[in-house]
Amino acid sequence: MLLLRETVVLEDGRLEIELHDDLRYRLAWNSVIYDDRAQYEFRSVEQLRYDFERDAKKA
Repeated sequence: MLLLRETVVLEDGRLEIELHDDLRYRLAWNSVIYDDRAQYEFRSVEQLRYDFERDAKKA
């Protein structure tokens, strides 16, 4: 079941977030995409967000 879906449109891009109750997720910022099929080791929602923001800033 989908728990959260959010889209934020900003001047420099569009942020999309989806979280599901079975730990599936998708975060997208321009060309940076994290999802449950990627080779990302999920540890917590907080760590996922931190790592995603770090990688989005690099891009």
